[in-house]
Amino acid sequence: MNNILIYFVMAIGLSMDAFSLALAYGTTKIPINKKVLLSITVGIFHFFMPKLGALIGTELLLNYIAKANYLVGIIFLILAIEMLLSRKEEKTGSITNMISIILFSFTVSIDSFSVGIALSLTTTDINSPCIIFALISTLFTFLGVELGSKIAYKFENKAEYIGIIILLILGIKYLIL
Repeated sequence: MNNILIYFVMAIGLSMDAFSLALAYGTTKIPINKKVLLSITVGIFHFFMPKLGALIGTELLLNYIAKANYLVGIIFLILAIEMLLSRKEEKTGSITNMISIILFSFTVSIDSFSVGIALSLTTTDINSPCIIFALISTLFTFLGVELGSKIAYKFENKAEYIGIIILLILGIKYLIL
């Protein structure tokens, strides 16, 4: 049960990029069918990217890594720092076709690949967190595009900061414990 709560917290942290970018995209006129397709595609990527990362992480664990918790903590801290440094990048564009939906989904899901590596070092059950990541990211993406159409960029930076804080806390937790 404790792991499920950790997975939900991780999913929220991972979904903040998708939420904040979806919020920005939501300020453009996106039809409801594309909002749904975008949200589902992000969820699919948030399911498969950590699984792919876990496959690579398992190989690392079996052959190269002695103290896994340090690597997990470092990965989370690097993700938090990367989010902090990239938060001023331009986040505009439009969702017009399937290619733009796939690119959006890949971009906001790339950090879940690294989390999959970290998870492979701490758990043998990768399916549970992947399902949680997929569901939460789908929900957050849809909420982001919906809210974006109503409140524009008002909460964009706050959402990113919440994701950064969550990743920092998880990184420090794994480095200390």
